[in-house]
This record gives sequence, structure tokens and C-alpha cells, in this order.
Amino acid sequence: MTLEDLVRLRRARDQVDRDYAEPLDVPALARTALMSAGHFSRSFRAAFGETPYSYLMTRRIERAKALLRRGDLSVTEVCFEVGCTSLGSFSSRFTELVGESPSAYRARDHDEGSAVPACVAKIHTRPVRNGEAEATARK
Repeated sequence: MTLEDLVRLRRARDQVDRDYAEPLDVPALARTALMSAGHFSRSFRAAFGETPYSYLMTRRIERAKALLRRGDLSVTEVCFEVGCTSLGSFSSRFTELVGESPSAYRARDHDEGSAVPACVAKIHTRPVRNGEAEATARK
């Protein structure tokens, strides 16, 4: 992979970070990176350790956690606010990454972390992927 490829992949990743609530798909992100969809997906995974879709969903779930902690939106409203179009898929992915349902997460008291700076809270509340939530819950 060339340095130019990495720059283009980073541009696509930055688009996901910025536009996570917009309808994004692999072909659109591949166009941003000036690559074919297949080559983009393989290259993205090689560069960042996860698929473009997984990265997008992680960003969406991160934002959903912040909105749910705020408590002024319903789970359905949060689902659509972060760019998901299916409440069922959103809830399943949230539960997989966080280890509890969005409703349970929203209902839980989050005051203990309110004095923690946002930059630190982001590190400790980042969703985990690939079944890591289950492993963490068992410890």
C-alpha cells in the first residue's frame, strides 16, 4: 500500500467521522478514496483493522451512547439521529458492542462520569467490537 493510498483512505475515514449520520455506503466511500469498492474495502481493513461498515457503526454507536446518556431523546429518536434506518439493527449492534440494550443503557445512572472530561470519557466509553463486550462482561 502506498502513502498516497493511505492518504485517500484517511480522507474516507474522516468522511465517516464527520458524516456518520448521513447515508454512507462502501461505493460512496470508495469514490472518496478514488478506489473500486472491493479494493477500498480490502485496503481499509488492512489499514485500520476493521471494515468500513464496522468503523461506521462504531462511530454511530459512540454518538448514540452520548445521546442516550443525555436522556432527552427516546431510543428510536437516537437511532435515527445517528443515521441508522432500522431500530432492530441499531439495537442489535448496540447490544453487541456495548453489552447491554440501548434502553438499559439509557435507563442506567450516568452521573458517576459527569465530572470526567469529555476527552477521557470518550476513551472509556468507546464501544468495543467483535464480541469484546461479552468477554468484558464475564470478567
